[in-house]
Amino acid sequence: MQLKHLRTLLSPQDGAAKVTCMAWSQNNAKFAVCTVDRVVLLYDEHGERRDKFSTKPADMKYGRKSYMVKGMAFSPDSTKIAIGQTDNIIYVYKIGEDWGDKKVICNKFIQTSAVTCLQWPAEHIIVFGLAEGKVRLANSKTNKSSTIYGTDSYVVSLTTNSSGKGILSGHADGTIVRYFFDDEGSGESQGTLCGGVEQFDCCLRRSIYKNKFELTYVGPSQVIVKNLSSGTRVVLKSHYGYEVEEVKILGKERYLVAHTSDTLLLGDLNTNRLSEVAWQGSGGNEKYFFENENVCMIFNAGELTLVEYGSNDTLGSVRTEFMNPHLISVRINERRQRGMEDNKKLAYLVDVKTIAIVDLTGGYNIGTISHESRVDWLELNETGHKLLFRDRKLRLHLYDTESCSKTMILNFCSYVQWVPGSDVLVAQNRNSLCVWYNIEAPERVTTSSIRGDVVGLERGGGKTEVMVTEGVTTVAYTLDEGLIEFGTAIDDGNYTRATAFLETLEMTPETEAMWKTLSKLALEARQLHIAERCFSALGHVAKARFLHETNEIADQVSREYGGEGTDFYQVRARLAMLEKNYKLAEMIFLEQNAVEEAMDMYQELHRWDECIAVAQAKGHPALEKLRRSYYQWLMDTQQEERAGELQESQGDGLAAISLYLKAGLPAKAARLVLAREELLANTELVENITAALIKGELYERAGDLFEKIRNPERALECYCKGSAFMKAVELARLAFPMEVVRLEEAWGDHLVQQKQLDAAINHYIEARCSIKAIEAALGARQWKKAIYILDLQDRNTASKYYPRVAQHYASLQECEIAEELYIKGDRTKDAIDMYTRAGRWEQAHKLAMKCMRPEDVSVLYITQAQEMEKQGKYREAERLYVTVEEPGLAITMFQKHKLYADMIRLVGKHHPDLLSDTHLHLGKELEAEGRLQEAEYHYLEAQEWKATVNMYRSNGLWEEAYRVAKAHGGANAHKHVAYLWAKSLGGESAVRLLNKLGLLEAAVDHAADNCSFEFAFELSRLALKHKTPEIHLRYAMYLEDEGKFEEAEAEFIRAGKPKEAVLMFVHNQDWEAAQRVAEAHDPDSVAEVLVGQARGALEEKDFQKAEGLLLRAQRPGLALNYYKEAGLWSDALRICKDYVPGQLEALQEEYEREATKKGARGMEGLVDQARQWEQAGEYSRAVDCYLKVRDSGSSSLVEKCWMKAAELAIKFLPPQRSLEVVRVVGPQLIGIGKHSAAAELYLNLDLVKEAIDAFIEGEEWNKAKRVAKELDPRYEDYVDQHYKEFLKNKGKVDSLVGVDVVAALDLYVEQGQWDKCIETATKQNYKILHKYVALYATHLIREGGYSQALALYVQHGAPANPQNFNIYKRIFTDMVSSPGTNSAEAYHSWADLRDVLFNLCENLVKSSEANSPAHEEFETMLLIAHYCATRSAAQSVKQLETVAARLSVSLLRHTQLLPADKAFYEAGIAAKAVGWENMAFIFLNRFLDLTDAIEEGTLDALDHSDFQDTDIPFEVPLPAKQHIPEAQREEVRDWVLTVSMDQRLEQVLPRDERGVYEASLVAASTGVRALPCLITGYPILRNKIEFKRPGKAANKDNWNKFLMAIKTSHSPVCQDVLKFISQWCGGLPSTSFSFQ
Repeated sequence: MQLKHLRTLLSPQDGAAKVTCMAWSQNNAKFAVCTVDRVVLLYDEHGERRDKFSTKPADMKYGRKSYMVKGMAFSPDSTKIAIGQTDNIIYVYKIGEDWGDKKVICNKFIQTSAVTCLQWPAEHIIVFGLAEGKVRLANSKTNKSSTIYGTDSYVVSLTTNSSGKGILSGHADGTIVRYFFDDEGSGESQGTLCGGVEQFDCCLRRSIYKNKFELTYVGPSQVIVKNLSSGTRVVLKSHYGYEVEEVKILGKERYLVAHTSDTLLLGDLNTNRLSEVAWQGSGGNEKYFFENENVCMIFNAGELTLVEYGSNDTLGSVRTEFMNPHLISVRINERRQRGMEDNKKLAYLVDVKTIAIVDLTGGYNIGTISHESRVDWLELNETGHKLLFRDRKLRLHLYDTESCSKTMILNFCSYVQWVPGSDVLVAQNRNSLCVWYNIEAPERVTTSSIRGDVVGLERGGGKTEVMVTEGVTTVAYTLDEGLIEFGTAIDDGNYTRATAFLETLEMTPETEAMWKTLSKLALEARQLHIAERCFSALGHVAKARFLHETNEIADQVSREYGGEGTDFYQVRARLAMLEKNYKLAEMIFLEQNAVEEAMDMYQELHRWDECIAVAQAKGHPALEKLRRSYYQWLMDTQQEERAGELQESQGDGLAAISLYLKAGLPAKAARLVLAREELLANTELVENITAALIKGELYERAGDLFEKIRNPERALECYCKGSAFMKAVELARLAFPMEVVRLEEAWGDHLVQQKQLDAAINHYIEARCSIKAIEAALGARQWKKAIYILDLQDRNTASKYYPRVAQHYASLQECEIAEELYIKGDRTKDAIDMYTRAGRWEQAHKLAMKCMRPEDVSVLYITQAQEMEKQGKYREAERLYVTVEEPGLAITMFQKHKLYADMIRLVGKHHPDLLSDTHLHLGKELEAEGRLQEAEYHYLEAQEWKATVNMYRSNGLWEEAYRVAKAHGGANAHKHVAYLWAKSLGGESAVRLLNKLGLLEAAVDHAADNCSFEFAFELSRLALKHKTPEIHLRYAMYLEDEGKFEEAEAEFIRAGKPKEAVLMFVHNQDWEAAQRVAEAHDPDSVAEVLVGQARGALEEKDFQKAEGLLLRAQRPGLALNYYKEAGLWSDALRICKDYVPGQLEALQEEYEREATKKGARGMEGLVDQARQWEQAGEYSRAVDCYLKVRDSGSSSLVEKCWMKAAELAIKFLPPQRSLEVVRVVGPQLIGIGKHSAAAELYLNLDLVKEAIDAFIEGEEWNKAKRVAKELDPRYEDYVDQHYKEFLKNKGKVDSLVGVDVVAALDLYVEQGQWDKCIETATKQNYKILHKYVALYATHLIREGGYSQALALYVQHGAPANPQNFNIYKRIFTDMVSSPGTNSAEAYHSWADLRDVLFNLCENLVKSSEANSPAHEEFETMLLIAHYCATRSAAQSVKQLETVAARLSVSLLRHTQLLPADKAFYEAGIAAKAVGWENMAFIFLNRFLDLTDAIEEGTLDALDHSDFQDTDIPFEVPLPAKQHIPEAQREEVRDWVLTVSMDQRLEQVLPRDERGVYEASLVAASTGVRALPCLITGYPILRNKIEFKRPGKAANKDNWNKFLMAIKTSHSPVCQDVLKFISQWCGGLPSTSFSFQ
């Protein structure tokens, strides 16, 4: 939590003037402070005081100072404030929304005791606590209050959770009722005792986002987002209390996005609409689109989710892989329509050619559009009733969601857009601007020429403009706003306004379409005058006149009778006639008994049949006249058929036949002749009829007529021609028996053509056509008949038909029959699938084990089990999991669904070793869910009684905890629980409990042992006073251990143990405190304190202080002993003489014995004696004495003595004697490391060589060189030689560099310090550097470190030295043979090898080795390294996987340098991965042949037939070892064996247009060699891109594909490949990227 002081709101007073309460408003805009004088001060959010008001007492007779304000809270809308007072009342003041509004009391709630605290969590709900312990609720709407719950203890504090649904109250007895989390705020203010109020900014953390927004995390679940420029604030808060993680501001800095653990928060900063929806995290992979200002589109893992701002539920989710704003259209209530409350629709792509339209309100699909071409743009209109979409052929289509009709309305569409606020459409077709003012008539389009491209649409200020760029200028084309407004008027139902508007327009195709639309709508709304006007405008004179007459009738009825004239029967009938619903008009007339009007209507329409029917039904007298008029009218209008029917009905057959024949209806004539025997006798008539029938191809009727007149030959012929096979067969059976079989087959064929397959079966059987019979039976779904026929056929014929029949029985769940049929048809796998779908797993498993691999069976069963689990069929799912020996999945399933009994049963059965852990895990889960009894069972089953006890403890169920501890814990477990129980109670309650359990004294000891001294004191004070001193002592010891010595002192004294306090201070050497305590409480300890203090002084070598302390303590003997131990005999003698004279003689004797033991009183005695001889002038004796001093542990003393001896000898003794002394002292000084001192002595006597040797031995080379140079130059070489030997022997190569570089480098090599060697060589010339680089590289290669050797040449370059060629080749060979290099991760290794070889080749070009065989070989190695590097780069980008595969294939032409088995394996696996199975089979088969050859040690047995006429070499080196592990070789062997048995693969290499293997550079037929593509290695046959460097080229398609991959993936390794190609080939081609 971060706090920052903002300002002082209320300055503190000199005396006590407590601020009684404070409160922030819910909107954080107001802050209230109530002072001790009962005045409420109101501040704004910046801390400025804006208002104040005084509170009032409950009863004025007690005065204004009779109460205190104890609680204060704002209402949720921040317009009211509740004041809780100690005079038993709550007032609610209305303070208004603005500062200065009048303050009035709108509610008051009188209580039975003082109000102590108060909260206002929700609208109308005030929660408050009383001094008598009740927590009550006041309703400001009903002005009533009620008790929520009561306690016996004063309510100290009260709060609610953020949702306002949970209460937390604290009471004076320490209890807390119903705990929930506290609400969060954005600021804090603190009041002081003296009446001051300080304002603080309070937050968890604060950050600045893009220097434009301030994010203040005021709580885990609440963030305030402030716009720094405008000052506006938005509070982003999780309604579920989840912690808000990182907040982002996206979509042109308008939209908020934030995650919690389980939800997603979204918001619109402009409209302050916020949403929180359930959301499971996906690692931050969501993509957000904010193109629609009403809804946020979220795309994640192939799913599109829509969230409407301001709504806390997702609007909808759909599956789609096309997340492009141009391929998704959402419309949310953008234009309200009559009768439609909510209009929310979505259009999106299901696949590239399928559009789905979804009603988001109802959650159902309202349309699916399958298109023949790829869709690249779509958009709904604002009402969601029309969908526009464009395909890749630039064709614009309109889809009507109501009629489900699709219309293509424009070709070559380059721009399209709906005009905002209307259904007007604007589009561009080449140089034409197309506008549809009435989209209901898409064929009506207004076009105008333009000279540029449409770039946008602007509507405002009463006009709509299309913006067109013409060159460098933008031209606005204004649309007809009136036509646009027409649509709005129609939508509003204001047809009068629409009519008035249309009357102002000239008649154009668009205007005509709008008149039609308006006429239709006006008729539906029965606005007949408007409809009449519309038809007049359209030029429909008849309709207009008809409606005019109808309107006159309606107006007259309205004038005469009042009301709506449109309800008059004549008006209704005429409208029905207008709609061509004549039956309705007839019914309306007849309901009014207007028979004449109905008959007149039909006569006017020449509908005589209906007219006669009405007359006949009503018994009209003019019926016969009507019939005659009808016949005459038929003849006048040449309707002979109707006239013939009329004559036939009246019994005149000949006249009817004549009319039928005249009308060209011989069938009717034949029917009439066949029905009347007398007419058959008329031969001429019959011949005329049959001739007419045959001419009209009415063969069956002609056949009937021929058969009737006994002419069977002509009858059979006509029957066959007319496909009347039944009659033909019946006739043939009687007249032509030999023709029956042929006729049956022909009959069957005819029935099949007529799709009457079931009828055809028997005819084919009769004709003995079995195959046709089977096909017909299957087509007719006559399954049993099909089986019967199949069973009669041979196996080969029947096997292909059985599965089709089996599929039918499988669909009917008659699985046994289907299984039998599948097996007969050799389709056992289909039978397994059938049983799987039917859920009959035993039968499926039985069959599967016969024909499937076990792992495939497992996958099958597990998938189905998961489906069962989703359906809630857990037992069935368990059975499936166990069947495939996956009980773990079943256990996980039961755990997921909290079916713990089943989970434990399975764990005990299948994983008994995990049973205990499972019980423990379940116990924890159940405890977290509050299911304590169940948790106890699992804990105890896991033998975790302690966890059970802790669970009950944490939930306050002490009796349960004690019960479990006593039953299942050890001997003392229940005692410990009882102690903790008592401690939680405290006071008398604890004593009563412990006495009841008989554990009081044990509890006191336990409390002390556990450092709970406060509780121990409390128990001893209440019940065991005699144990109080003991507890004080233990407490003191505890404080001493904690370092709290002053508190420990007090406790020791209370325990009656002052000596322990003294010892404590002595132990810590706090002598002052120790002496103080001893003098005050334990005088006997004073001497011990002084002795202890003296020991401390002695340890610090402060003998004088120690002596004084010991004498104060009257312990001179101790002082004497300390001086003796320290060897300070003089002080010891002094003390003895002054304080213990009786021991003086004995001390003197002891001192003399010690001196004798050391010889001449020891070394010090020798030194003293030497000084005495020196003072006496006996220099020779003094020298001898100094020389006798040997190492006594002090080398400085010895050195001084020896130097003194030499000094005296040189000064006072003869030269010979002085020389002897120096020769003695010099080596001794050198022996103790004093080389400089020895050398100086030698130089004093001009012993130059000895001095130089001393300096050399002391490694003081500079001094040795200076002495040699200045005193005797003959020794300079002597010094240099020794110096070199010294550096070599010591291995100080760094120093040797300055003396002899080559020697130093060789020494580095000997010592294996290669890094130092190379670093030093780098500073020398190029030749020396590469000598040692080559040595180091050779060393690394021997150690198997080819990669480090390669790194050397990456760093230092690759010179074209012939002696280095083997190193380069060895690095290349090791690299290509290394495992794991065929991967995206290996790119940098390949790139290093490629770059080194490129550097080498560049150097070779400039050297004498240019164009040599070695040069060509290295050029080939460079090409191989480039292919391998490019392959690794392509493997990192999904869309380049075919490029990677081609590179693996291209590398096969270089197997003379690559391990052949590894190369063929990698090519085969790559081809298999991209689906080139023919190539994969051939390459992997070759790989297996090579592995066998490696085992046999010879390539003689290889068959090269598959690689004839290719550039893949036959003669390749035999690999010395297998480069592919055994497991992978076996996988390849299995796959090749499987594929070789599959006849569908054509086991030849693919060929190209040259007729040769597609990856071969050389065409065998012509010998022409194509250039290899730099990207794939394949030959370039067309679309060549050439580079500046000769011989370097790329295929244009592959080059463009590679560039596109770089643009879309931003792959750094692909960019590096491009950079290398540019360097290698002299730059990149200038051609730009294209799809062609």
